[in-house]
Amino acid sequence: MNPKILLIIPALNEAGSIGRLLEEIKTTFPQADRVVINDGSSDLTAEEALKTGTCVANLPFNLGIGGAVQTGYQIAHEQGYDIAVQVDGDGQHDPKLILSLITPILEDKLDLCIGSRFLDHDASSFRSTAARRFGIRFFCHLLKLLTGLYLTDPTSGFRATGKKLNGIFAAYYPVDFPEPEAIKIAKRRGMRIGEVPVQMRERRSGRSSIRPLATLYYMIKVTFAILIDLLKKKS
Repeated sequence: MNPKILLIIPALNEAGSIGRLLEEIKTTFPQADRVVINDGSSDLTAEEALKTGTCVANLPFNLGIGGAVQTGYQIAHEQGYDIAVQVDGDGQHDPKLILSLITPILEDKLDLCIGSRFLDHDASSFRSTAARRFGIRFFCHLLKLLTGLYLTDPTSGFRATGKKLNGIFAAYYPVDFPEPEAIKIAKRRGMRIGEVPVQMRERRSGRSSIRPLATLYYMIKVTFAILIDLLKKKS
């Protein structure tokens, strides 16, 4: 039986990139279903997505990246998908790499597979701003200290999950800058976590919602959230 795969594509004001991304996905990975989580966009993000024949879940107002992604996991869980894949709506994630991202899950080697831009040594791969790279390194070491798991790109939003973790994330998913905390939650629940090399691309339009000062704020906030998660019982 072929696995049911859902691509979760959170998007906020990505009308300039979402249509091209979805057409690219249809060409390179047509076997997966797609849902765009329109997180209260004020532009034509939903309309551009619908033109490609993609399902759109319109949130009534902006919930932030965590709320948008959790909505996708709720859909994946309720509709019985075997694998869910997060793909950013800004075009930074290359759909050609989805197969390599889900392969460790298909082979029952991982429950959470993260696409790492730092495992790929191609100089043309986009590795984000200096401020973001500092934050990434910080969470690499924090997670290693607290969990014993060393990941090279814990803030990457290009990731795939198996059925068990889909249910866990449908029930709870962190709100702001959620990726490092989601790893800690998955580790506490006994999930197998690993990485595969991927290339990232610069966003095609618009601009990131995370500025240098916001990066510092999120580092502090997420650090406290991860430390609080330590107090929870291992499932």
